Amino acid sequence: MSRAGRPPAKAPAPRGLGGDQVEGRQAVRELLIAGRRRVRELWVAAPERPGRGPLADLVELAGELRVPVRNVSATKLEAVARSEAPQGVLARCAPLQEADLDELARARAGTPPFLVALDGVTDPGNFGALLRTALCCGATGVVVPRHRSVHVTPTVAKAAAGAIEHLPIAVVSGLPAALERLGRRGVWAVGLDASGAVRIDRVGLADQPVVLVLGAEGRGLSPLVRRRCDVVASIPLVGAIGSLNVAAAGAIACFEVARRRLDVRASTPATDPAD
Repeated sequence: MSRAGRPPAKAPAPRGLGGDQVEGRQAVRELLIAGRRRVRELWVAAPERPGRGPLADLVELAGELRVPVRNVSATKLEAVARSEAPQGVLARCAPLQEADLDELARARAGTPPFLVALDGVTDPGNFGALLRTALCCGATGVVVPRHRSVHVTPTVAKAAAGAIEHLPIAVVSGLPAALERLGRRGVWAVGLDASGAVRIDRVGLADQPVVLVLGAEGRGLSPLVRRRCDVVASIPLVGAIGSLNVAAAGAIACFEVARRRLDVRASTPATDPAD
């Protein structure tokens, strides 16, 4: 018992990855189509004419998948929603499963891993946008720290527009140790920072197993994470404002990795099956 006569407070439970509530039309559509998680129920703001409107296809898809659909008022749905604009629909589902870091470090179908690691990114809109961009650029996984970082909230899921259903995400206790562990498995760490010594378009590691490390909004890479990077690269800026937000900077860096990989693939002679 404590001095106040109350039992001591329990330690907070470890934070999971999240993702058990998905909001927004595109995010819910990808959740249903992917079929990788159990969807317990779909909440839909009841239309004036049943079977009509922009949500009719989602209701039909849910019916095909035998997902229960609850028609509720827009007021009730918005009261339960946790994003600013749920677009009249939300799904309650099983949470996302955390990916294994060692699995992310392995090549898939002959393609070297392309990972994105986030060092203390806390803005859910930025995180969701980064997930969407990373998937579009061919990233094979994402690494986030368990603490001092946003996880998959409904706002993240909506901004990611379904990317969370296809992009494995590993949650690690500490990012510096995770980068060191990836390095032992042959994955090069490329940090992105305004003071980086080399331009991101001149980094020659993009076609190798690589993890692109993005710093938090404002402070950038933490000193220890920066020391764990093999290369620290920068984006050349010529305008009056000397910085980009992490989602925009991450998009540029991800597309540079994708571009180099496409160039390497295009320059590699095709193997004749008869050889």
